Amino acid sequence: MTAYRPDPRILRLAPPDGPGALWDEVEPAPFPTRVLRFRNQRHAERVGLGTLSGADWERHFARFEPLPDNLPRPLALRYHGHQFRHYNPQLGDGRGFLFGQLRDAGGRLLDLGTKGSGTTPWSRGGDGRLTLKGGVREILATEMLEALGVNTSKSLSLFETGEELYRGDEPSPTRSSVLVRLSHSHVRVGTFQRLAAIGDKAGLRAMVDYASSELYTGLDGSPAAFLRAVVGATARTTAAWMVGGFCHAVLNTDNLNVTGESFDYGPWRFLPTLDPGFTAAYFDHQGLYAYARQPGAVLWNLQQLALALSSLGADLTPGLEGFETTYFEALRSSVLRRLGLGSAGEAADTVLVQTLFGWLQATQVPFDQAFFDLYGGHAGAERRRRSPATGAYGTSGGGPFAELAAVLEAFEPSHPGRLASPYFQRDRPVSMVIGQVEAAWEAIALQDDWRAFGRLVAEVRELGDVLGQPDGSDAS
Repeated sequence: MTAYRPDPRILRLAPPDGPGALWDEVEPAPFPTRVLRFRNQRHAERVGLGTLSGADWERHFARFEPLPDNLPRPLALRYHGHQFRHYNPQLGDGRGFLFGQLRDAGGRLLDLGTKGSGTTPWSRGGDGRLTLKGGVREILATEMLEALGVNTSKSLSLFETGEELYRGDEPSPTRSSVLVRLSHSHVRVGTFQRLAAIGDKAGLRAMVDYASSELYTGLDGSPAAFLRAVVGATARTTAAWMVGGFCHAVLNTDNLNVTGESFDYGPWRFLPTLDPGFTAAYFDHQGLYAYARQPGAVLWNLQQLALALSSLGADLTPGLEGFETTYFEALRSSVLRRLGLGSAGEAADTVLVQTLFGWLQATQVPFDQAFFDLYGGHAGAERRRRSPATGAYGTSGGGPFAELAAVLEAFEPSHPGRLASPYFQRDRPVSMVIGQVEAAWEAIALQDDWRAFGRLVAEVRELGDVLGQPDGSDAS
């Protein structure tokens, strides 16, 4: 087990007050009850928190008493952001805070952040709380994305907190919760936008130094090198979303982490079938963050980061040019990983991606079912014959699948032994489409029955174990 290694590095960043301050010290909400609903023991062990007793877990992650040698008080971070392309300078952590920082076994700096932990100076009239359904949904999102190889925050803890909350988008009153997530930083594009907007060049320079030395390795500390690193990491995450069939729904600049880590999950959804115009948020009336528009939305956000950094004295927009190349490289790699195939060369891999997505859109085979059935390429032909979607895999008479089948012949399984795993003996894959999520929540809401939720998490982790970690990724 990894040892607990506290390291509140953020305290070295800025003076504690004044317009250039990066945070506000806040008090956590005093919750009437604290019932543990989820403890991510796997990731707790990876950061030295796995031996905490139940009482200590509650003390730190529901009462928010400081961890040893860590932040003495929670910090609500300040930032600005474009929300649906409209600039908002009245942002900041409105229902969460930074609770602590620590190192993992590889020395990587990680943040412990909250959601639903009470009001802050940036709550903008909100109650600072999180619905229990919102907490459950965030756990399911992070677990599924992690299994699919997406660089994502991890849901570490969820307590039900005994308050009745009123929301306009779900039946009220509804149950409340507080979530703790483990992230590779909470520094956002909007953090840099704020410093540029208030003209704090010293603070902006200090934040570049912090991010370059603490969030990345091997950077020379220049804004240009930092931007290139952010562009590359974010392009890889975006590609992984697309192959996972994931629609984030709210890709504002305050929701984009400069480490490229996916986080802050609200009205997300996974695709039932491939639909470029699929939109997850009911309030995204123009489809700005629709599934197929996500790469463009992310690039637009990165352009805002480049503009903010340019206030340090140089035009950094050329650093954005690497986004497209990195994105398509990562798209090919992500498809091969999810299909369990080795590369057949860049040209052949590109043809596979184009043919696969064309076939998915033309046939409307369920997105997760297709990747499940096609795992192992030609080695999975027998499994496809017993699939619920078996009719989509016919090749006689040059049917829709014929072209894709021919392309798959050029690829060999990268892990042929995985086809014999119990996971691939089932008829259907684990899926996180809205019906699955709502079924798990309905059992909780109506009967306080957490078994369906627990089974879904277990099945998702089985998927992650079968697919394995992406090459070069960090397990934590």
